[in-house]
Amino acid sequence: MTVSDPNARTLSSSCFDFLLIELVPMAERLAREISTVENEPEDDEVRETTYFRLDSLGYRVGQGLAERFSRDRPRFTDNLDVIKFLCKDLWTVLFRKQIDNLKTNHRGVYVLTDSAFRPFARMSMAVRGEAISMAQAYLWFPCGVIRGALANLGIITTVQAETSDLPGATFQIKTVQARP
Repeated sequence: MTVSDPNARTLSSSCFDFLLIELVPMAERLAREISTVENEPEDDEVRETTYFRLDSLGYRVGQGLAERFSRDRPRFTDNLDVIKFLCKDLWTVLFRKQIDNLKTNHRGVYVLTDSAFRPFARMSMAVRGEAISMAQAYLWFPCGVIRGALANLGIITTVQAETSDLPGATFQIKTVQARP
């Protein structure tokens, strides 16, 4: 898609930022409501339900993005080409910048580092340890986006993310061998 594409739909980056900011509290609120209907909410249960909801939403978004932005490209030759497409093209669509660093062991493990992860740009870092702990939940949606995009492009993965130095984020992607 190019800017001159007459069929292009655009999304305000500030609207997308606000959506990302509100996704985590909404998912936590829904998880608590579901838990209180059944019984007294447990923090671990709420966290797992929130993670599942955010990851699922991200997965669907990732599938759609991959379908839309890869349709006019030549077929990918290997997994590394698909990961590079994710790091350069899809990341730019979502976060207006490419991934800063990509490392691989050439055996199905990829580590993507974004040293200025956009959803963390406006996050208050007054209490450092607490900020890092709170930031972790904001990585669940992008993990789902990565999984969904890669699944749509034929790579089944597990994705984990962490932050130890805000506003940076690291995503570890492990490919899962398909069963014969």
